[in-house]
Amino acid sequence: MTTTQAQQHSTTPPSQRRKLNFEDVKTLSLSALGGSLEFYDFVIFVYFANVVGGLFFPADMPEWMRQVQTYGIFAAGYLARPLGGIIMAHFGDLLGRKRMFMLSIFLMAVPTLAIGLMPTYEQIGLAAPLLLLLCRVLQGAAIGGEAPGAWVFVTEHVSKRHIGFACGTLSAGLVAGILIGSLVATAIHANYSATEVHAYAWRIPFLLGGLFGFITMYLRRWLHETPVFKAMQEHKQLAQEMPVKTVVKNYLPSVIVTMAVTWVLTAAVVVTVLLLPSLLQSVIHLDPETALEANSLAIIFILIGCLVSGALGDRFGNGPIMAIFSIGLGTSFWAFYSTMLQDTTYLFPM
Repeated sequence: MTTTQAQQHSTTPPSQRRKLNFEDVKTLSLSALGGSLEFYDFVIFVYFANVVGGLFFPADMPEWMRQVQTYGIFAAGYLARPLGGIIMAHFGDLLGRKRMFMLSIFLMAVPTLAIGLMPTYEQIGLAAPLLLLLCRVLQGAAIGGEAPGAWVFVTEHVSKRHIGFACGTLSAGLVAGILIGSLVATAIHANYSATEVHAYAWRIPFLLGGLFGFITMYLRRWLHETPVFKAMQEHKQLAQEMPVKTVVKNYLPSVIVTMAVTWVLTAAVVVTVLLLPSLLQSVIHLDPETALEANSLAIIFILIGCLVSGALGDRFGNGPIMAIFSIGLGTSFWAFYSTMLQDTTYLFPM
């Protein structure tokens, strides 16, 4: 233990130095499980982007334009995330973390189920892509409130000595949602022909997603409001003005750093995990099953990395661990994308 860590340890209340107990484990488990099911709902769209593009846009539209429109609708979910995060964070500070936790699940489950039941362009014309866009915006707003709300929820439940591991566990849960999406997409392509997928099987993952959402709502009934919010409520210390105004006014440098880190992370996840299977299929004509199997293996290692980096952050500090993992991310990016077009031998070694 360094001198600084020892000083922090001596000034930290015993309640913040305690080990993880059963309630902490339950909170982390339910939060991570709920996050994984909700993130599955958000990302399953991209695994069937090629199919959805063919069904929700005119058949005579140029292929490149269809791709742009489809991924534009996918990106709309990301554009809606900040707005959803700000609104839900505001009411989370005023009404409680758990209520917003439940609302984010509901906002995700309904549009996901709606996509699975939605008529195509051939059936209702221009209304089809517009409704699809609306559903993606609602999904984006939901996940915008879910992810930051979940991190606040778990960090306010555990002691300070375990905040890194708690965030790592929750991040692993979100990544597990991507893994579930990849596995479901792999199963669909393995068990249905391309004609069947195009005709009806593409709807199955979205219908499952809606079901997952309502299951998550039920599971989160067992979570309790955070001790921090309860204490603020009891002492009448809830926000007196717009929380976002207070944050920008008092913590702007931290906000800028956090946004920059988040942009890098989101770009890495979107490019490496979500878009890569479609990229491999369209650019180097890899078959869907192989691309998705390789993607699933990569996601498993991301999940492990979340847990390991969280635990190491508690031990050595967040800054050094972020720097080390960032260097590894940049190096692996360069190695993969500089050789992808020439050689995919080691993409998924058998």
